[in-house]
Amino acid sequence: MYQPNLQHVLAKSSFSSASLPRTVQDYAAALANAGSFLAEIEKAHANPLPGDPLAKSTFSQPGSPTSGLNYYDLETGAKFVYPLLTPLRNEIPRVSGKGGIQANWRAVTGINTTGLRIGVSGGNRGGVQAVTTQDYSAAYKGIGIETSVDFEAQYAGMGFDDVKAIGAKIGLEACMLGEELLILGGNTSVPLGTTPTPTLVPSTAGGTLTAAGSPYSVICVALTLDGVVNGSVAGGIQGAITRSNADGSSDTFGGGAAGKSANATATISSGTTGSIAATVAAVPGAMGYAWFWGAAGSEVLGAITTINSLVITANATGTQPAASLGVGDNSTNALVFDGLLYQAFKPGSNAYVQYMPTGTAGAGSVLTGDGAGGVVEIDAALKNRWDTFRLSPDTMWVGSQVANDLSKKILAGNANAAQRFVFESEQGALGGGVMVRTYLNKFSMAGPKTIDIRVHPNMPAGSILMTSRTLPYPLSNVGNVVQVRTRQDYYQIEWPPRARRYETGVYADEVLQHYFPPSMAVICNIAAG
Repeated sequence: MYQPNLQHVLAKSSFSSASLPRTVQDYAAALANAGSFLAEIEKAHANPLPGDPLAKSTFSQPGSPTSGLNYYDLETGAKFVYPLLTPLRNEIPRVSGKGGIQANWRAVTGINTTGLRIGVSGGNRGGVQAVTTQDYSAAYKGIGIETSVDFEAQYAGMGFDDVKAIGAKIGLEACMLGEELLILGGNTSVPLGTTPTPTLVPSTAGGTLTAAGSPYSVICVALTLDGVVNGSVAGGIQGAITRSNADGSSDTFGGGAAGKSANATATISSGTTGSIAATVAAVPGAMGYAWFWGAAGSEVLGAITTINSLVITANATGTQPAASLGVGDNSTNALVFDGLLYQAFKPGSNAYVQYMPTGTAGAGSVLTGDGAGGVVEIDAALKNRWDTFRLSPDTMWVGSQVANDLSKKILAGNANAAQRFVFESEQGALGGGVMVRTYLNKFSMAGPKTIDIRVHPNMPAGSILMTSRTLPYPLSNVGNVVQVRTRQDYYQIEWPPRARRYETGVYADEVLQHYFPPSMAVICNIAAG
């Protein structure tokens, strides 16, 4: 802010230092000169002296946080703002293995399987029953991930954070997140095969496809859980993966994509507002489907769905060509173990697996409310497990879509259904929103049994997995229905330096054991609604 030169002002005014009042009698005379003093002040403000050093600041606030004489207000210590959600890994017991290359166990799965009558005649013995047994095995697999920190990165972080320690921390956490995905949906033994050829129904309405040019060609690829979680329209899906490792070696494995279908074609008969309804037969073990379309031979990725249909309304926005996937089935990964879903999907598992009907293309089939606070498809699964094996699942793992839909279906039940609502008020506040957290299983030896509804971060939209923590069979000799059996649990290796960097790996060697896969139930291909 400009300040006038007071010496200059005093020099031009009649109110000079020589005329300052020294007695009360002189004060009246001084007031007479005040008018000229104020006039000079106003003139100085209106006309600052040329070259006045105070007319412009020597220092001003910098325009960026890293320029000028500016304090950099950086809080010490990096913040870690990524989710670390591993509910299955946290809850499933971990036990130590005893060597070997695989865990092996045997089970008696049925007694008196022929239904032999037990009545006996006097003095005679009864009939000889038949039993069924089954051998199980699960091969150990190594898991691990590497982190490196340059020496210079460690030097640069001094006084701010320990970069080397952060590297070890995030290595462990990344391995835990990867293990969670494997426990839910690792797939080493359930190949999806070749995806069936889609069925196409063109329309002159509903989109922006045009009648000009050659017919539209559509290709579909079924995806495992791994394929759905790691796929996107922008980034593409993964077929065969060749990974370069930290020691210079490489591994090749499947990225979760089935063999692509043969192409199907459809022509828009007229106009520029066309669309194509596309459906494909549901693939056992598939958790989603990738859709490619365009001119024949130039199809690119345009959508990934968790139901087996879609309506194509515009040109594909992705860039990955279908031709990049080759012709093979890359749905399995030989380096991992089977997770819960694929132990259920495995042929002969006797788990309950149900795929919702295809329904209308793009809309699919939604869960069906029974009008009494229940869901028809869930009750059918629970009834089947009781009728077949006399057991009752206790946990339902869902994605966010199904969690939301379950709440709506249950709350839309008949008003006369037996439901209990608890309202709490505090300070006159009222909050909206309802989420169903449990489901009542009607089929249990002990009467109605509550099933916990849990949202899992890796469960895709359109799927439900039901699991059991215990078996209702006395003296079953099964302590943990599901457990992670380890030859070597988590360990860390700081490798000898090969360059000026710290290289660290976090590893484990393990397998997921499920002693009774029939205790699981899976419902897939559920549409939103």
